[in-house]
Amino acid sequence: MKMKENKRLLSLDVLRGLDLFLLVALQPVLCAALMELDCEALNSTLLYQLDHAEWEGMRVWDIVMPLFLFMSGVTMPYSLPKYKTQNGNLKVWQRVIKRFALLFILGMIVQGNILSLNPDRIYLYSNTLQSIAVGYLLTVPMALYLNPKQQIIAIVALLVFYSIPMHIYGDWSAQGNFACMIDKVVLGRFRDGSTIAADGSVMFAGWYDYTWIWSSITFCCTVALGCFAGEMTKSGNDNRRSTARRLFITGSILLVAGMLASIGQPIIKRIWSASFTLYSAGWCYMLLAVFYWWIDVKGHNKRWNWLLYYGCNAITAYLIGETINFRSIAQSLLHGTAQYLDGWYPVLLTLCNSIIVFFILKIMYRNKLFLKV
Repeated sequence: MKMKENKRLLSLDVLRGLDLFLLVALQPVLCAALMELDCEALNSTLLYQLDHAEWEGMRVWDIVMPLFLFMSGVTMPYSLPKYKTQNGNLKVWQRVIKRFALLFILGMIVQGNILSLNPDRIYLYSNTLQSIAVGYLLTVPMALYLNPKQQIIAIVALLVFYSIPMHIYGDWSAQGNFACMIDKVVLGRFRDGSTIAADGSVMFAGWYDYTWIWSSITFCCTVALGCFAGEMTKSGNDNRRSTARRLFITGSILLVAGMLASIGQPIIKRIWSASFTLYSAGWCYMLLAVFYWWIDVKGHNKRWNWLLYYGCNAITAYLIGETINFRSIAQSLLHGTAQYLDGWYPVLLTLCNSIIVFFILKIMYRNKLFLKV
């Protein structure tokens, strides 16, 4: 569908583009190349940071998903109040429910194994798009009916509400935490990694330690903190230098709050702990502050325009990057090079896959074709 671009923060689209470029292009190619190089020094630094933390702690790669959620919240103050004013309360909620449903279904297509056409392999809630859908839905009332101060109070209340049973029941281990217990009870056989035993009972994979149901509370907090940042940039448009400082200071406060919270509650991405929510949001604020200052304040944007191919079509980039394998195209044309490249041949196919995705997004951007959900 051909649509007009929304007027919004250029820095936000560029930052979103960087996030998607890392996810669907740079990381797969770099990881493939680094594994082939097998250089201990590089693998212990770069390759280590390009993978998720095994449980506690946070690596560079762990910021990709929170940043995606955070930025979905930043756009809310720009779009929702205006749409409500023009179309009324009922229409805005119809739009919200539609967006929630589409994102949730797309998430199931990417990671819920719908395309396998095997009912035993369908998982309901296991993907970044679904966490955005749920976080967005829960944040909408804050964006529409609460002022910024009330939003902060609501975020703190949600973090406390999340944390209380996490401290009382279970522990902070991968399979013993309260969020994991809730997922097993609510999702049952529809939880990712689960299988059905011969006697009909559900068997949960010991290797799967992501949680979704109870973590939806903190997904909401990440989106809501993004919404609060959007309120900052929207209200501070007349004094952008001051807004950049406020974003940076807020990020610093959140980083400190996250580190302090980690004393009693570890920073764990896989259960989206309250400390992880605060700490990752701090980095999101920092990144937005830097990009906002460099692009929207200083006007340095020409060299980064190519990131708009990803940023203005983020859902498309994520969907095709995660579900469609273009390596077969490269393999059809370049299979003769395999005998000369040895272990570098898969790296070449991965690089070609990324290049094809890039040109698809570039063509869509140049023709003003944007997938809006």
